[in-house]
Amino acid sequence: MSELALTSYVMVWPITAAIVLVVLCAGFIRDVRSAKKNGESVV
Repeated sequence: MSELALTSYVMVWPITAAIVLVVLCAGFIRDVRSAKKNGESVV
């Protein structure tokens, strides 16, 4: 396996995890703002 292919393969997982984390955080922030606007608790 070439160096470029191995590096690309290894870098896919942190990038994928970062994207998932951003999506989860964005959804959580949206829920917090919505709850605050409606005077509700997030929990």
